[in-house]
Amino acid sequence: MSDSNQYDSSQDDSERYDDHDGVEDLGPLDDTAGVRIPVGPSGDQAPADALPYGGDDDEVRRVEAALYARIGEQAPERRLTATRRAVELLGDPHLAYPVIHVTGTNGKTSTARMTESIVRAHGLRTGLMTSPHLVSIRERIVIDGEPIAADRFVENWDDITPILEMTDRELTEKGEQPLTFFEALTVLALACFAEAPVDVAVIEVGMGGEWDSTNVVQSQVQVITPVAIDHAKQLGSTVAEIARTKSGIIKPSSSVVSSAQTPEALAELERAAELTESTLAVEGTGFSVVSDTPAVGGQLVTVQGIAGRYDDLFVPLFGQHQAHNAAVAIAAVESFLGRGSQALDEDVLSEGLAAATSPGRLQPIAQEPTVVVDAAHNPHGARALAEALPVAFPSEHVVGVVGILGDKDARGFVRALKDTVETFVVTQPPGDRALDADAFARIVVAEVGEDRVVVEPSLEQALQEARDLADEADAEDALVLVAGSIVMVGGVMELVHAEGLRSGGGAAE
Repeated sequence: MSDSNQYDSSQDDSERYDDHDGVEDLGPLDDTAGVRIPVGPSGDQAPADALPYGGDDDEVRRVEAALYARIGEQAPERRLTATRRAVELLGDPHLAYPVIHVTGTNGKTSTARMTESIVRAHGLRTGLMTSPHLVSIRERIVIDGEPIAADRFVENWDDITPILEMTDRELTEKGEQPLTFFEALTVLALACFAEAPVDVAVIEVGMGGEWDSTNVVQSQVQVITPVAIDHAKQLGSTVAEIARTKSGIIKPSSSVVSSAQTPEALAELERAAELTESTLAVEGTGFSVVSDTPAVGGQLVTVQGIAGRYDDLFVPLFGQHQAHNAAVAIAAVESFLGRGSQALDEDVLSEGLAAATSPGRLQPIAQEPTVVVDAAHNPHGARALAEALPVAFPSEHVVGVVGILGDKDARGFVRALKDTVETFVVTQPPGDRALDADAFARIVVAEVGEDRVVVEPSLEQALQEARDLADEADAEDALVLVAGSIVMVGGVMELVHAEGLRSGGGAAE
């Protein structure tokens, strides 16, 4: 380790307390009971195989550039009229298939992915929209379990571009902003699903719910994962305010499935369900996790669903929070396929859950030392990570590579991890929204002390520094944890993937 990177305590104290809000295929192993269980959260594939590495040609990048030329997704317009007008001009493609709509603060993506996998196991052709992406923008639009093919992504974009431009002109003439990045992306996803065509779409909200562009859909089932404070500037400073916005996705006479919530959040969901005459099934009373036991490559979970009990389901994702996400996904599919009155076929359910993936969520991507990435980026997610990591990857010495965006609760994030991580290698995620590494380091030092902090703004160098620290640690099971930003996790996954290509090792094609 280079001493030059050690945090320098001689910096101005007035700034120190700045309060800013080749991937290796591990292969299948036998567990102690002799059951063949795939290792890693991507099932029987190497973790990187679930991502379209190397698949984005110049045409895909052309579309991506056109999307990013629009107002960014972190500056959403509080409106549905713009997206509604665009899909109306397209002939309302979003009405061609039923929808399961997913919102919440944490766990949305994992829950959406498990829901989609279970529905697909039942023989239905599925569409899945999630955000943000780790490596390729095509991860956000998934058809039948695979990121949309590059040619279909481009062709659909070219088909809808005249409609987007027409909508932009109408908006500009009325003195409004043109379609934003996320509004345009939503229109593209909805069109792709209709063109595929899909039998059902599972759609994750981008931000909030009530005025999120995805809320143009007429969903049959709405799913609300745990609600906590995040994106306070856009959504509100209290859990109740945020829950009220998220409850805006609830449609009349529909089925609502919710994770366990705080009393303030639950009151808002109950109010919305009553006003819309919808049914509401809440984890803890309507369905529950009966038990969860760590297993090789994931966990065995028993769930009491809305309509049936399902014993010893293998969930190839780590962490108790993923067991609860699985229960929510099961309840959502029960609500979709049988309005909560008919139990799922346990064999089909097992197949669907076992095939579920959630890249970037407690995912091991390298060995010697083990490198684990997790997309936790707020205090709620970091607390779940702190609880799950010691169970999934027991270690006496964890070196954390941490970076965060400037609009996140950096101090709360660090507090949640300070008893789990021994040394913090502070860096910064790619992009303009990143909190400067030195500014973040001052926050980390204030929470854990300068002797536990190393600063390395370069993400590549930070990863190498963390590996060196893990190798030097007096612990055979030392590991590297990367967390704090989804875009940073994606960047680290690309770095490790490139290492595999250079070494001729187990990197995905």
